[in-house]
Amino acid sequence: MLTEAGHARTYIYVVSLVDTNILVYRFDVRFPQKQRIAAGILRSGLINEALRIPHQALMEFVAVVTRVHRGTQPLLNHADARREAEELLTQFTVLYPNAAVFRTALRGAAAYQLSWFDAHLWAYAEHYGLDEIVSEDFEDGRFYGSVRARNPFSTTKRL
Repeated sequence: MLTEAGHARTYIYVVSLVDTNILVYRFDVRFPQKQRIAAGILRSGLINEALRIPHQALMEFVAVVTRVHRGTQPLLNHADARREAEELLTQFTVLYPNAAVFRTALRGAAAYQLSWFDAHLWAYAEHYGLDEIVSEDFEDGRFYGSVRARNPFSTTKRL
């Protein structure tokens, strides 16, 4: 796009892998600031086609939003959770596991001392060549292999 002064702006979108917590916060009214941030991430990722969802996050999403905690209602009922998962399947590119992702997760759990589920999530990003993981579960700004972690809820500024 050219401006009156003749300067062009180029935008490069980072392709990111989104963690389950971003999908869940979109529906969690208990945390309105995180809900707004999560909705913005998903909206931007959809518009820019710069967001990928691992199969694992979809499975965890349905489980988490339908879970009943003592004294509370689930975030979504089962029918709404299934409908939302179906919409995510049609709106975003979903990445599926294979043997290489599994082996990468085994190595990542050992090398970075990640929990099994976090190692598996990281393995999707590493295997599929994605630039970053958007999650609150990783150290903000840290590189795990070639993948940078970004915590969109972090209050500390990165350099």
